[in-house]
Amino acid sequence: MPKKKKKFYTVWKGHKKGVYGSWDECKAQIINYRGAEYKSFSTKKSAEEAFKITYIECVSKLNNSSALNSYEKSLSQLDYFSISVDASSSGNPGTMEYRGVDTKTKTVLFHKGPFSKATNNIGEFLAIVHGLAYLKKIRSNRKLYTDSETAISWVKKKKCNTKLVCLKENGVLFDLIKRAELWLKENSFNTRIVKWETKAWGEIPADFGRK
Repeated sequence: MPKKKKKFYTVWKGHKKGVYGSWDECKAQIINYRGAEYKSFSTKKSAEEAFKITYIECVSKLNNSSALNSYEKSLSQLDYFSISVDASSSGNPGTMEYRGVDTKTKTVLFHKGPFSKATNNIGEFLAIVHGLAYLKKIRSNRKLYTDSETAISWVKKKKCNTKLVCLKENGVLFDLIKRAELWLKENSFNTRIVKWETKAWGEIPADFGRK
């Protein structure tokens, strides 16, 4: 198995700005910090050079001349009057959990799991459906953000299109999947499901901080 390449991390906005030599060090500076700005680099030198300029300037240089305008446009489109959902799985399949939070305050609105013998995609799907049901129950017109295109497509089809096999260990999970699919078939909703732009906005607020 090839050795994992070492990365360096530049933090422009966080609890403490600087260049860090590991993800754990970087994560400590950005976790629970709203609007954190950070990026990984393959060498320490490139990370240190990036720290000399702003995050927006760095993104512009690394992509193309239109990157800055795209970043600003995307940032202006972020609607904090919304909820954000995400899932985390250790292994595939593995232990999974999901949650939904207030996008602005990161207040946890719901949290389910852990579930055994599950996948991240299933968690993302369940998180969206749970979020839709939550918003409908409280009669809220807020948007719902997710960073999973796969889960969005499953919700549109009203089907959790997983290849995972139902086992004794994950029977509860498959019961939830059936309930979620049934909810989608029996309920209408006006909630806008929006793809979270991680590149422009950083990690989704519901992120569990595990990379």
